[in-house]
Amino acid sequence: MKKVIVGIGEILWDMLPGGKALGGAPANFAYHASRLGEEGWAVSAVGDDPLGAEIMEIVAEKRLNHLIAVTDQPTGTVRVSLDAKGVPSYNITEDVAWDNIPFTPEMEALAVRADAVCFGSLVQRMASRDSVLRFLRATRPEALRVFDINLRQHYYSREVIDESLKLADILKINDEEIRIVADMFGLGDDDTAACRALIARYGLQLVILTKGADGSEVITEDESFPQKAGKVKVVDTVGAGDSFTAAFVVAYLRGLSLSDAQRLANETAAYVCSCKGAMPL
Repeated sequence: MKKVIVGIGEILWDMLPGGKALGGAPANFAYHASRLGEEGWAVSAVGDDPLGAEIMEIVAEKRLNHLIAVTDQPTGTVRVSLDAKGVPSYNITEDVAWDNIPFTPEMEALAVRADAVCFGSLVQRMASRDSVLRFLRATRPEALRVFDINLRQHYYSREVIDESLKLADILKINDEEIRIVADMFGLGDDDTAACRALIARYGLQLVILTKGADGSEVITEDESFPQKAGKVKVVDTVGAGDSFTAAFVVAYLRGLSLSDAQRLANETAAYVCSCKGAMPL
């Protein structure tokens, strides 16, 4: 039987200088879980507006299972601007639809069925936090809970990170984020040691530490599995991290070794980098 794999959180439009692009880690995660043969679900919210209607059209076109509520708040947008050197900065609009995901009976029923759920910190900045936590607490004890931390701007706190780690089985974090978390919790200057300290403190099964072009490292209580990133002609990197997480979770649920799960994740992320957009066919 297919595994039920859920991404819960933000869905939005990145408003780029050259036009808009669909964004939101949970939907990307769910899409790639589906593409790899499992039953992926995206849980979020959009507004009752043209931007929301367009998102729903794309989700239908991609044949992605979803529980996407339509709310009175506007569909989420992120204004992206580039400086003279092309370095982007972001303005994530507040109090939008995905900030107000309602917890529904359908969500509770999906939580009970879920074999894995992936969530982040950004969606917990406002009212949606309650729905995310209720969803996580409604999952079965054996369900895999993956905290893809995704620190954005100032939209996180020690409280949110601490509570999320208490509920998580796996943490996915990048090399910039581990420095923030290590400083916040006083875990020292060594990234691998900081990850092991989090494993010990929160009873995590493992930590996935991604390092951009330098690859990734899967860290357990007593082992470490580094892998180099694959060589690929990059078209864009949008959604690559989400596809990595999805592929790793799919492989992990199928019982593959950590090295093989990581290898599938790297290959999937490399493929996404070679395509335009976060949800290539």
